[in-house]
Amino acid sequence: MKVIIHFTAEEEAKALPILLRHSPGMVLARRTYVLSQSALQALRSAGIGFSELSREATALSLQEVAGERV
Repeated sequence: MKVIIHFTAEEEAKALPILLRHSPGMVLARRTYVLSQSALQALRSAGIGFSELSREATALSLQEVAGERV
């Protein structure tokens, strides 16, 4: 599961070494990141604060949407 988070400038500076070692993630504008659950656990274990903006929604299978208009 991917999670979108946001750091303050100070917390981002503390998080970068962990993220570079731990997670293939995506960096967006303004200190916003898309990270895996394991990367979030590593950040929490290190005591690094962040705001969670969104979690990946569970995708519906083709069988669930067959015959429905999307």
